[in-house]
Amino acid sequence: MDMKLEVIVVPVADVDRAKRFYAECVGFRLDVDHTADENYRVVHLTPPGSGCSILFGTGVTTAAPGSLQGLHLVVADIERAVAELRERGAEVQGPFHDDSGVFHHAGTAHRSAGAHPQRASYGSFAAFADPDGNSWFLQEVTQRLPGR
Repeated sequence: MDMKLEVIVVPVADVDRAKRFYAECVGFRLDVDHTADENYRVVHLTPPGSGCSILFGTGVTTAAPGSLQGLHLVVADIERAVAELRERGAEVQGPFHDDSGVFHHAGTAHRSAGAHPQRASYGSFAAFADPDGNSWFLQEVTQRLPGR
């Protein structure tokens, strides 16, 4: 049986501020903005080219705003993606690669400036956070591992 990740709930404090950030600064497509009443609002956005969306709002989660950490957006060109996000007004750290040459460590330890020296697929990253502190990474993938 296939299982597909479709929606990630992002805990935010200010729904309108988050909507502006994700739509304007990050370039996600707004799919739904539905208000049932003052205690229930759902905002649903999708990253360009993604089969998985994010959802936030009022009355949709009890998680603390800013508590979602380490979401990854895969991009084909890390430098282009960083430039585009900065043009849109997002504050982005990177590109960087991890000293281990594989995935990145937690926090900022072991980061080296610049894309992976050989531009190895899965080896280059950048990071940004939304206004609540939910953290995201961009990861450059130019060649998928077998079975993906």
